[in-house]
Amino acid sequence: MSSPNNWDADSEGRAAKLLRKSRDAPFVPIGMAGFVGLVGFGLWRLRSRGAVKMSVHLIHTRVMAQGFVVGAMTLGVIYSMYKQYLVPEDPSRPSK
Repeated sequence: MSSPNNWDADSEGRAAKLLRKSRDAPFVPIGMAGFVGLVGFGLWRLRSRGAVKMSVHLIHTRVMAQGFVVGAMTLGVIYSMYKQYLVPEDPSRPSK
C-alpha cells in the first residue's frame, strides 16, 4: 500500500508545472495577473470613491476584472486558432 503523502505520481513540482502550462497557454497567467491587478487597483481606489456607493464601486471593479479575463481568454483562442489554421506548418521541421 502506498503512503497517503505520496498520492501524486508526478514528480514535477507545482512551480515547474505552472511554468510548463504557462508556456503551453501564455494567456492564462496574463489573465490571472490582470485580474489580480485590477482587483488591487479597485481596492486601492476604494478610499477615494467619492459619492459612489460601495456596492456599485465593487460591482464596477468585478466587471473590469472579469472583462480583462474574458479578453485574455478571447485573445488566447484567437492566437491558438491562428497558429492552428493560418500559419502553414513546415513539414521538414520535427514535431514536438
